[in-house]
Amino acid sequence: MLSPAPPATLSSRRKSLVLAICCISMIVVVMDVSVVNVALPSIGHDFHATESGLQWTVDAYTLVLAGFLVLAGSTADRIGRRRVFQAGLTVFGAGSLLCGLAPGIGWLIAARVLQAVGGTMLNPVAMAIVANTFTGAAERARAIGVFGSMSGLALALGPILGGGLVDAFGWRAVFWINVPVVAAAIVAAARYVPESRAQRARRFDPVGQLLMLVLLGSVVFAIIESGSLGWGSPVIVGLLVVAAVAVVGIVWYEPRRVDPLLELRLFRSLPFSSAIVLAVFALCGFGAFLFVTTQYLQDLRGMSPVTAGLCLLPVGVPVLLISPRTGRIVGRYGPLPPLLVAGTALALGGAASWWLRTSTPLPAVLAVYLLFGVFLGAVNPPISNAAIAGMPRSMAGLAGSLASTGRQVGTTLGVAVSGVIVGPALAAGGSGFTGAAHGVWWLVVVLGVGIVALALLGTRTVHPAAR
Repeated sequence: MLSPAPPATLSSRRKSLVLAICCISMIVVVMDVSVVNVALPSIGHDFHATESGLQWTVDAYTLVLAGFLVLAGSTADRIGRRRVFQAGLTVFGAGSLLCGLAPGIGWLIAARVLQAVGGTMLNPVAMAIVANTFTGAAERARAIGVFGSMSGLALALGPILGGGLVDAFGWRAVFWINVPVVAAAIVAAARYVPESRAQRARRFDPVGQLLMLVLLGSVVFAIIESGSLGWGSPVIVGLLVVAAVAVVGIVWYEPRRVDPLLELRLFRSLPFSSAIVLAVFALCGFGAFLFVTTQYLQDLRGMSPVTAGLCLLPVGVPVLLISPRTGRIVGRYGPLPPLLVAGTALALGGAASWWLRTSTPLPAVLAVYLLFGVFLGAVNPPISNAAIAGMPRSMAGLAGSLASTGRQVGTTLGVAVSGVIVGPALAAGGSGFTGAAHGVWWLVVVLGVGIVALALLGTRTVHPAAR
């Protein structure tokens, strides 16, 4: 095994290998958000699962990611980023194996939770490894741009890969394929990724962690179960009250900690806080789009999983073409131009989706999906860069964790809200489903407009740490 070298002494080839290993971790973790969507109809058929059960198959994963990413990032800063990264790969691989062996929907959701626990130790930690490996401002921006673009690429290509696997081997294969990939990444990380940690160790914050989990869990559970229980149900009202109390607790308790889980002072930076909200908006829009679209293509239009996956090529191809260029644009001109393109494309995609019916010609459907591909290709690199640009490297793990948390919160809310909107109409099919989906598309339009507004507002100043 090669001994860890300080990042400044690494060769260009070694740095590229580190970036590639980190990108692999980003791809497998994020792809498991989108790859499962195309398998949902098959999972629902095999397990006779309800719509809320299918929502939890996605949201149990993203909710755990959102809840523990900050803890994982700060823990990696404390005890060593490579060590936490390798542990995350191991747990993620074990969870993937158990997902493929699940005998029922409850067992699958539980295995998704374990899978997500491993995932929390990967993406924010990988971003911190990248930020500490590439020390020059320009090369750091380019590397973060490439790393950030992998998130969009994985989300876009997940349904395509998932469709092929489901058609050829069944839905369990979408989880089993992770195991050899993760095993190879564990070996490569041990050999090539240098160890790094923050100069000053941050203390653990169990109260802050509990408050964050209570907040996210209460909100998501209330949204998903509101469809069956009703918003006026004592259970739903009680959950929303608990979420409000958790918010008050976070605002009161965290600033009084020497090393809080949530560094609320970071949110005084307009670019940083805008980047987090942008991440929520962007992935909420895409999560809603993907959840509705995979069911529209398979359940309403009667497509096989592989055909439905191929219909999402107009999403994946623009990501492949645009994301690398977006990273370079961010490094040269800043995040504003790609964010304006992304927000506009998302709003137009949502507006165009309003007109989709089961009888809409397929070329017109694919043209609409192309707008979502442009959006996804342009949105991730500027968010990743804006979240940690200007932050000291000692806080790179925490800043990266908050950016990833914003993405997962957005995806979770997108799936939860869209499932509540279209779930009751799924059995009706046809015009019933597409009519209900109008509410989802209006939400997507609003989110796109919000991205444009936040880009104009939040990218004109720099982080205080960069001054």
